[in-house]
Amino acid sequence: MESTHIHIPLHEGQYYHVYNRGNDGITIFYEERNYSYFLKKYDEYLSDVLEMYAYCLLPNHFHLLVRVKDFPSFETGAPALESLKLPSSKERTAENIVSELFRRFLMSYSKAINTQQNRKGSLFQKNFRRVHVDNEGYFTTVISYLHSQMKHHGFKTKDEDYPWSSYRRMLLERPSKLQKEYVLEWFGGKEEYIKFHLMNHSFHEIKKYIIEE
Repeated sequence: MESTHIHIPLHEGQYYHVYNRGNDGITIFYEERNYSYFLKKYDEYLSDVLEMYAYCLLPNHFHLLVRVKDFPSFETGAPALESLKLPSSKERTAENIVSELFRRFLMSYSKAINTQQNRKGSLFQKNFRRVHVDNEGYFTTVISYLHSQMKHHGFKTKDEDYPWSSYRRMLLERPSKLQKEYVLEWFGGKEEYIKFHLMNHSFHEIKKYIIEE
């Protein structure tokens, strides 16, 4: 199952639940500033090719719900794309471009953390995992699943109190690259969004899609 989650191809216009963790489960976020730095580096490397719909960052792993942008956006003059040179054997497909930018993003973040912690070696597992979000029910439920990660892992923090998921940011009235309007409209507005998250979901219906074991 794990290898299947590694090799699922990335296609333009499609949604994916992306996950990765520290190598052998090690910590990847040591200080509060590391979380914001991670999001900053994600924006730098990937916001030109991916749209973000939800996320949750935890001490030793992260979850993202993203959509691969339509291919014309891959040909813009965005800095991350201008410097992108793929090996001669690789075509400029959505899969190859996003995977390479994701690799560079995690390498850049890892380098900063290794310097901060005076450590060496791999910070993340070699390949990030991804699942194709191929139906509306999964899209709806996975957003709540990502936002409930603290509870899922045994922490007592409420969804609305955890600062490093997109739950609260969805409700803030300020510009963001996070696809807030789309998500809130998907749930039927802020009140319905909040109400859905307050429901006691078992997540049984998406068990086969969960990729963090």
